[in-house]
Amino acid sequence: MTTDISHRADIAAVVTEFYARAFADDLLGPVFIDVARMDLPAHLPIMCDFWETVLFRTGSYQRNALKLHVDLHRREPLTDRHFERWLTLWCATIDDRHTGPKAELAKLQASRIAQSMLRRLAGGTGSEHHTIRAVADK
Repeated sequence: MTTDISHRADIAAVVTEFYARAFADDLLGPVFIDVARMDLPAHLPIMCDFWETVLFRTGSYQRNALKLHVDLHRREPLTDRHFERWLTLWCATIDDRHTGPKAELAKLQASRIAQSMLRRLAGGTGSEHHTIRAVADK
């Protein structure tokens, strides 16, 4: 039986597993590895801060996530496919590890974040309607 996300160690486990999946993914892996040249050991604590702030309102994340994605988008255009795959992998990772209100919030907020980022990268505002959904790989 799985439990809900209840503390930073749970977040760290989810984030670590998610990035293992993303780095191995045919679509996302090259973006993270070759374009972003992500230093995963340095990035994981930042992402833990981000999700800890999202789920538990700790305020530990003090960066501008949109700016980082705008810079990346200039080098490699990020599309609906990228955000859908990101969301699919994120939700699958959550579902494999946790159930409960915080797990559901992590998936809901990820969907909202993906939608907002995609709109903003396309030159819109964060509040326009555009649907990104997690989809199973075919």
